[in-house]
Amino acid sequence: MPNRVMPYTVSDNLMMPKMDLRKLCYVSLGILLFILVYYSPPWRDAVDPMGKHFTLTREGKGALALFLLAGTWWVFEVIPIGVTSLMIGVMQAVFLIRPAKEAFKDFTDPSVMFIFASVVIGLVFTKTGLTRRLAYKMLLVVGERTSMIYLGCFVVTVALTHIMAHTAVAATIFPLLLAVYSLYGEGDKPTKFGKGLFIGMAYVAGAGSIITLLGAARGAVAIGFFRDIVGKNIGFFQLSYYMLPVGWGMMFLLWVFSLIFFRPEKKVIPGLRDKALQLNAEMGPIQRKEILTMVIVFGCILVLALRSFIPALDPIDKTAIILISTILFFLFGILDLNDLEEIPWNIILLFGGAMSIGFCLWETGAAKWLAVNWLAMFKKASWFIFVMSIGFFVMVMTNFIMNVAAIAISLPVALVIAPYLHVAPEVVFFASLVTAGMPFMLLVGAAPNAIAYASKQFTPGEFFAYGVLASILLMIVLAVASLVIWPLMGMPVTLR
Repeated sequence: MPNRVMPYTVSDNLMMPKMDLRKLCYVSLGILLFILVYYSPPWRDAVDPMGKHFTLTREGKGALALFLLAGTWWVFEVIPIGVTSLMIGVMQAVFLIRPAKEAFKDFTDPSVMFIFASVVIGLVFTKTGLTRRLAYKMLLVVGERTSMIYLGCFVVTVALTHIMAHTAVAATIFPLLLAVYSLYGEGDKPTKFGKGLFIGMAYVAGAGSIITLLGAARGAVAIGFFRDIVGKNIGFFQLSYYMLPVGWGMMFLLWVFSLIFFRPEKKVIPGLRDKALQLNAEMGPIQRKEILTMVIVFGCILVLALRSFIPALDPIDKTAIILISTILFFLFGILDLNDLEEIPWNIILLFGGAMSIGFCLWETGAAKWLAVNWLAMFKKASWFIFVMSIGFFVMVMTNFIMNVAAIAISLPVALVIAPYLHVAPEVVFFASLVTAGMPFMLLVGAAPNAIAYASKQFTPGEFFAYGVLASILLMIVLAVASLVIWPLMGMPVTLR
């Protein structure tokens, strides 16, 4: 019999993918916000207390429009977050907000490469088995109760941020948490315990990063502004003295927060301690590659730490130092070309986009216009309201742009306004640093947020929702610190 030819229809090969209605609404919302802001009539100037005017240019208005579009798409993840980041560069070039050379150059900014190197360190810890070895040792100490596992992971995270950048800490702790979660018995399925482990890690990494100058670069930048504007200096140990109760206090509060909002499905993981002991024994003695990895990583960490104390090391950029570890991993055969495929490029692109929108807001003057407008509203407020307004503004901005940029935008303006309200510059300085270190709402706010997202335990929308609650907690802690803790420790809050 002759072969019967089936009738061909165009729809067989040209089936259009169905667009989810909810996603379509969020896509449209982002585009609508961009159009409304970008094509709106010129906005009024911002005026500081000295009468200086700050004009919002067409490019600045475009930066704000793009800021709203990217924020909407990031929160609701209408497309992969790394692709939204690429859109940021494209939109700047297409709408002439910034030249393409500038917009896309930010994707290889030193801060992005620092995150890349930190992620590679986490990859090496996983590949060599160091992560599992550390996880099993920790579980032998904290035991089988999931509440204590939370606490153990959080304490280790905060302790490490005292001596190394919180990005590197998150990249190091992340595979350890994966190893811990693998023993929970739910496979890769998202659970409340999984959300608590990874979101909690991101939150406490930020809390720990404010305690010393080694936790993040923002502290050194803020000290520079403070010295130039106020004429005083904030030392390494002075900063840690005031920040330690706030950072560790937030860690314990975030532990309680996790137990409330991410209450584990299981109170106890039966047999976990015996299982950890068995798995640790099966790994045998520590291997050469594990030792070599520890030497390379802790060698880089030591050099990074010594930059604050040895002037000769200070000019060497921290990114160059940590990238040495990546090069050495390949030189010594710990990693090979295939391992590059394991790197979460979606996360790297996410931070490239975050840097691009941050520089866009800064270079077009949009960020300065926002800061002056916001702080000028509080130029007749009490010292406490003014300090809280600064903390709130920095907290919002640092969720969208680099925390260093958020400090650079707001702190100089706040320090100039503060004397008119008889507010001591010290409390302005420390309040800004506290909230700059804890962007709890958006994945782009800090590298630990994005690293935690790679666990696939939560969505950007979930992170945002829980982050709003955590940010309210942060503002309460800042209020208590400003009103009670810091004054009792000897910090001036008003000028006589």
